[in-house]
Amino acid sequence: MDPEHHGEPGAHPVGTLEQALHAARALVLADLVAREVAEADVVSLVEDSVSHRRWWVEQWPEGAGFLAGLVAQDVQDALLERYGRWPLCPVCGTGDPHALEVEPELGPDPHWVCHKAGVRVAAVGGLGGAVAR
Repeated sequence: MDPEHHGEPGAHPVGTLEQALHAARALVLADLVAREVAEADVVSLVEDSVSHRRWWVEQWPEGAGFLAGLVAQDVQDALLERYGRWPLCPVCGTGDPHALEVEPELGPDPHWVCHKAGVRVAAVGGLGGAVAR
């Protein structure tokens, strides 16, 4: 058996990819919990994204560092289709409620950004520390 395809101990490439997927899952779940929307059906959106992104990162292992931002965007898009904008901006106290966006769209160290105010609000996974006005 080829250990890279069966997740056996010592299968470094698969282990690294799984760690990156688990880390991305944990960061996005932390943001969902921080904004009190981590219901079972929402968590299943995270699982769907992680499953999809597993295939993506197996095809392009160099993209492992981009997983947190991609999973966050996947979940944000799925929530928009089903429930509405998420996460709402905690910085702007006036005007229409608007969602934060992930930057960079495809890159390492993703952050939630308010384009209206032109500020970084929090790292993906760090919405619990972002103070609402």
